Amino acid sequence: MDWFDFQVLRNLEGGNVLKASLEMKCKCHGVSGSCSIKTCWKGLQELRDIALDLKNKYLSATKVVHRPMGTRKYLVPKDIDIRPVKETELIYLQSSPDFCMKNEKVGSHGTQDRQCNKTSNGSDSCDLMCCGRGYNPYMDKVVERCHCKYHWCCYVTCKKCERTVERYVCK
Repeated sequence: MDWFDFQVLRNLEGGNVLKASLEMKCKCHGVSGSCSIKTCWKGLQELRDIALDLKNKYLSATKVVHRPMGTRKYLVPKDIDIRPVKETELIYLQSSPDFCMKNEKVGSHGTQDRQCNKTSNGSDSCDLMCCGRGYNPYMDKVVERCHCKYHWCCYVTCKKCERTVERYVCK
C-alpha cells in the first residue's frame, strides 16, 4: 500500500462518518396538520455532532506499520499488544510534526515569539498557540484614524489618534 492508497482509505473514513450520521427526518402535510401525507428523507445530523465524532476518531487513531506476510505487506498496529483495528477507526503511518517547535525540515517556524490572543478560546488563543510554554505581555502603540467627519459631497477628514494596547507573544 503506498501513500496514495493510504490517502484514499483515510478519505473514505470521513465519508463513512457522514454516511453513518444520516438520520431519517419526516414532515407531515395535510389540512390542519392531519398528516394525510408524510414525506420522509435521510438527512445529516448537526454538523457539530459530525465534527465531534471525526475529532474523537482523530484523537484515538492507531499508528500502523507495514509488516510483510508472505509475498505481501499489510498494515498492522505498531504496538503488537493493541487490539485489532476496527474498520470504523482511523489509522496513520506517520505522526504529525510538532508545529510548536521550529523545524525547517517540515517548514515549521514554531510558535515562539508569535502574537496570540489572551481572551480567545480559538486557535489563536495563547493557551493553545504557545503549546503550554506561556506568553509574555508587551505594550504596543497603535495609530488609527479617529474623530472622522464627513464633508458634504465626497470626502471625509480624520485625525490620527494614538493609543496603547497590551499584546501577548508566546515564550
